[in-house]
Amino acid sequence: MTSLLHRVKSKMAIFAHRKARGMLDGEYGSVFHGRSLDFDDLRAYVPGDEVRDIDWKATARHGTPLIKRYVAVRRQTVLLITDTGRNMAAEAAGGEIKKDVAVMALGVMAYLAHRHGDVVGLVSGDATETRSLPAKGGEAHLERLLRHVHASATADSAASRLEDQLEHVARTVKGRFLLFVVADELTATPSLAGLLRRLRAQHEILWLTVRDAELATGGDWYSVHDATPLPGQLAGSAGVAAAYARAVMDRDAGRQDMLRLAGITEGSVSGSQDVMTELFALLERHRRAG
Repeated sequence: MTSLLHRVKSKMAIFAHRKARGMLDGEYGSVFHGRSLDFDDLRAYVPGDEVRDIDWKATARHGTPLIKRYVAVRRQTVLLITDTGRNMAAEAAGGEIKKDVAVMALGVMAYLAHRHGDVVGLVSGDATETRSLPAKGGEAHLERLLRHVHASATADSAASRLEDQLEHVARTVKGRFLLFVVADELTATPSLAGLLRRLRAQHEILWLTVRDAELATGGDWYSVHDATPLPGQLAGSAGVAAAYARAVMDRDAGRQDMLRLAGITEGSVSGSQDVMTELFALLERHRRAG
């Protein structure tokens, strides 16, 4: 099997020329406020950087604005949280399997953390179990995390229940982490809303939703959630399509309101091709909201 982290790095290399990579690194670095006074190196100024960080002497010599980069006060911890229940074995809006999109998103965030010297852990699971892999550094560790997610989410997995994984984090994790949650299109509930408010009081949280596939005409389908048959001809009904669209809008609005009221920044992707641009936008929105 090709290295999953290698796929992530290849995607980042295709997306990000040097300036874009610097901007993405800068947005990631802004999530954790505060830094040490230990100078590291210089890089080109990009929009969004603090003017106070410009090295004016180096800028005068170089001819273009250069920013001072600093070594972090201490290693930060990024905790990846994702559903590995059977919902993630369903098709995403872009035609890929949801778990493949999730692995790409988790991999990009994990690799950004790795480049900043931070450590990365994972909490994943379904309605029957939650598994926690401790935070460590190194590319071999990141590969192990991604492979765990990829191998765990299958059509034979138990039902999805991300609330269990979030409850595990609220109960067991001490300190202040960056939580990066990748999930399918969850339905808002009062219990989930309360849990998210508890988590947000302690942690920085970024949330990425993987969009469901649209209703499609043609062959029969079945629900990955509960194996209910979905006759293909139903998708051709204008009434069914309209009711489905309303239900999706209501569910999305409820989830978005729940996350907004909890102070959590959310983005959404249809496929792997959206991950880089949406993650950059997500980090930027989080910085501005903070």
